[in-house]
Amino acid sequence: MQSTDKPRVAVIGAGSWGTTFAKVLAEGGASTVVWARRPEVAREITETKRNSDYLPGINLPRTLTASTSLEQVLDGATQVYVSVPSQTLRSNLDAIRELLPAGVPVVSLMKGVEKSTGLRMSEVLLQGLGIDQDRIAVASGPNLALEIARRQPTAAVVSSSSVETATAVAAVATNPYFRSFINTDVIGTEFGGVLKNLIAVAIGIVDGVGYGENTKASIITRGLAEMTEFAVSLGAQPSTLSGLAGLGDLIATCQSPLSRNNTAGRLLGQGYRFDEVVRQMNQTAEGLASVAPILELAAANGVDMPIVSQVGEVLAGRLDPRNIAPHLTETDEPQGE
Repeated sequence: MQSTDKPRVAVIGAGSWGTTFAKVLAEGGASTVVWARRPEVAREITETKRNSDYLPGINLPRTLTASTSLEQVLDGATQVYVSVPSQTLRSNLDAIRELLPAGVPVVSLMKGVEKSTGLRMSEVLLQGLGIDQDRIAVASGPNLALEIARRQPTAAVVSSSSVETATAVAAVATNPYFRSFINTDVIGTEFGGVLKNLIAVAIGIVDGVGYGENTKASIITRGLAEMTEFAVSLGAQPSTLSGLAGLGDLIATCQSPLSRNNTAGRLLGQGYRFDEVVRQMNQTAEGLASVAPILELAAANGVDMPIVSQVGEVLAGRLDPRNIAPHLTETDEPQGE
């Protein structure tokens, strides 16, 4: 007999990260239902406990089910987790808003900014759902989906302007191999997740070119400084960028071939054009879409981002990937570290 106080959570999005996080939640004891856009994906998750398109070889919990009906997925949910591509989030929110149970927390699992507005995902949720800011949380950290799906231990941070919301979400998003910490720095937590993708693209580029560990260590280190300056200029706490959502996520994303952004950068470094990279990628590499809006925000706030700028130049085809590594700054004058 199931406990009557067992949380029932909804996960919107059946890609690799949405499915993986649903697995985390289910294996933490929550009754979990995933919304999938494609009927064949929903059927496979429910009937065979697999999602072979996104998590090949991974067995999903027996308690995990999926549906193409938003109404069915959201009905009775006590927490809602959203994991869709950042550039399609807003278009999904009208349908969600009409069906969202009153008072429940809504958690962003996404790491991007909206190209047309430069808004973070929590800000898009706030606008699109019309709910109180204290009901919104974000989850981020060194979270490569396939490793977590294999139950390899890791940690994440859940951030909300409300300590109560962050705590409630973290309590559900915890199991023996996945630990959630909390903070209230939503800006820093979200920008950490966005900006590390851009640095990971740079690492992928130099990896594809064939440069070694010194080059990559230099870019990671200076990239963290770049990330911190940018995020703090928009209201983040610097300590957040040295935590799980900043440095932790940066290390994982830059060093792993499982990272979509690293893979996209590596293809660019090997000489593929931007449009060719997009065609080859089976899943969204959020860093590619975030370069332009992040550079616009940086310019508006007077922040110099030489590494991200060089990534943008490579994406535009104006810079040979071989030339990205020397451009750790935009001036030859000696500078303080």
